[in-house]
Amino acid sequence: MLKIGIIIGSTRQGRNGAAVAQWMYDFAVQRNDDVAYELVDLVEYPLPFLGAAVPEAMQIDANAAMTAWSDKMASFDGYIFVSPEYNHATSGVLKNALDYLHSEAYNKAAGFVAYGGLGGARAIENLRLILGELQIADVRTAVTFSLMTDFDNMKSFKPAHYHANNANQMLDQLIAWSGALKTVRRNGKQ
Repeated sequence: MLKIGIIIGSTRQGRNGAAVAQWMYDFAVQRNDDVAYELVDLVEYPLPFLGAAVPEAMQIDANAAMTAWSDKMASFDGYIFVSPEYNHATSGVLKNALDYLHSEAYNKAAGFVAYGGLGGARAIENLRLILGELQIADVRTAVTFSLMTDFDNMKSFKPAHYHANNANQMLDQLIAWSGALKTVRRNGKQ
């Protein structure tokens, strides 16, 4: 059975990401694929900024967060990154979390769910570049939600029904690629 992590890529107070990720999780689970989906919230992994000095009193907590994050990401065969778009890019907290990953992410697949003024398209473009360096293969189809049309007052998430088509296509592609890359990892082709 494949394991897919759905990563909530924002830790902002009042964020929309948790509702979007929950929608994606519920949508994926109801398909009844032979896949185990899990929501992963970056709030639960208080990672220091990569390379920043960590006060001695906080080093144990920082090391525990880094280890937990690495172990969690290693446990999955693929990922769905749920990202806001901030200033034409993904969130700083998601970029920082990805910077901590190395071999635990190699030869895995990723799909994208994004939201923003233009549906988070530029955040997805940004993530594709980052994931390429981590040897994570991203799938073509993404799910993009507009703050203007899929949210009431840019807060209350009310996605249009037509997003189901892209969600199904993205999941089909992600499951296929995650399964293929699991074989690559099993054969030791890192």
